[in-house]
Amino acid sequence: MMRRLLQPLWILLALIFLIEAWLWDHLEPIVARVVAIIPLRAFKAWLATRVAQLSPMLTLLVFLAPAVLLLPLKFVEVWLLANHYWIGAIILIVLTKFIGVGVAAFIFDITRSKLLQMRWFRAIYDFVLDIRHRASELVAPTLARIRALAARFRTDSSSRWMRIVQHLRRRAHSPR
Repeated sequence: MMRRLLQPLWILLALIFLIEAWLWDHLEPIVARVVAIIPLRAFKAWLATRVAQLSPMLTLLVFLAPAVLLLPLKFVEVWLLANHYWIGAIILIVLTKFIGVGVAAFIFDITRSKLLQMRWFRAIYDFVLDIRHRASELVAPTLARIRALAARFRTDSSSRWMRIVQHLRRRAHSPR
């Protein structure tokens, strides 16, 4: 009974986690393109060389640095929300999310091998990958139902929508 009551919450949490994972997966190629456009390739090579000389614990500091640098923006977001600047807050939240995930993907690509040398980090990394897999499995039936419903709606209503669009076009272009 309790499991059934909590299932929507678990699905919501799984969706949030999968959205984060999706952002990670899709921002990493965008960051790679930005690195190719802006002369960040040389910076990435320089940073990779420096990280190779660091211990795994110091590499962890390099990995956490972007989060610390973005922390003041989180305070600005809270201030904007507290003062009812909704649009500015939403824009800043989305911008910070994209920048944070993009930079984290960039830095993690460089620091991954060193970070995974730490047993506790590897355990957390494996745990997060396992959660991602479980979240995908949990959400898959719901997503399949949504896709089936959307496909059925498109099939059933597309001709109706087309008739409505054609009617509106004829009406808009007919002489009065």
